[in-house]
Amino acid sequence: MTSSSHRRRTRPKPDQDFEWRPVRGPLLAVAAVAAVALVVTLVLAFRPGDAAGATGQDRAASGPASEAVPSAAAAPKRPSPKPSTPSPTPTASRRTTASPKPSETASGTPSHAAANGATRTTAAPAAGRIRPGTAYQGVATSYDAGNGDGACSYGPTSDVLTAAMNTADYETAKACGAYVSVRTASGTSVTVRITNECPAPCAAGQLDLSHQAFARLAPLSAGRIAITWSLLSPAVSDTVSIRYKTGSSQYWCGIQAIGHRNPLARLEVRTGGGWLALTRTGYNYFLSEQGTGCGGEIRLTDIYGEQLTVPALSVRPDVIQHTGVQFSRH
Repeated sequence: MTSSSHRRRTRPKPDQDFEWRPVRGPLLAVAAVAAVALVVTLVLAFRPGDAAGATGQDRAASGPASEAVPSAAAAPKRPSPKPSTPSPTPTASRRTTASPKPSETASGTPSHAAANGATRTTAAPAAGRIRPGTAYQGVATSYDAGNGDGACSYGPTSDVLTAAMNTADYETAKACGAYVSVRTASGTSVTVRITNECPAPCAAGQLDLSHQAFARLAPLSAGRIAITWSLLSPAVSDTVSIRYKTGSSQYWCGIQAIGHRNPLARLEVRTGGGWLALTRTGYNYFLSEQGTGCGGEIRLTDIYGEQLTVPALSVRPDVIQHTGVQFSRH
């Protein structure tokens, strides 16, 4: 047994005095053996499945979900989530964070959009010269509207209560389809729909009414009368329709909206990069010069900011295609 000093007595040489010397070799060997034993003990203690250490299942549960597993045989089975603390599924999380459906953000009443695949959203108001809630002063004249066709390119119509808007307020066909209440100083009034343009010498504020509409206000012999007129958003029985211009194809097309309750501010087509606003012409067609979006989804925006998205329609030139949707009344 070694002493507390870990020193050992050695035999002295005959010609030397007796002394104590440390014995390092055996001591180092003992220390090495002890260290090896300690390492082996730790390895066994923390081996997978050992009760003393973390199990393979515990590590799989606590590690990142994307952690790689060397092989199917070596991969521990992941524990199922506890029923009391389930993780929300992607579908559930989308429901909790989703915005209201487009059809719920418009007028608050069900529309024909759901049945026809169209959607309804809102954007910023986009009124031009003719603004809701504004009364305009001007004069009324009259003309023979013939079959009802005009610069708005709606074609012949049986509606005799129509009017041509002066060029300034026509605003490159933005006034097309607008319903306008026309009133005289005596209180007599008539509602007309804008289907034509009245060029110079018609001045800003002037309306050139069909003979039938003018006769509701004064005798035709009056020629010119002072009027006040304002925009309406009336009850209508029709829904919006789409028509592709004659000559349209997948390489070039003109698109027109017909029967909209409120003036149309913008017409867009769906492209790979999003919505593309088409240029409006004075004859009330929106042109896609390169064919972009022809035959695809169409989004209509009225001057109040309401948007109707119409599913893709076939490019059928000069054919009226019904959408079954209509802008809200204001």
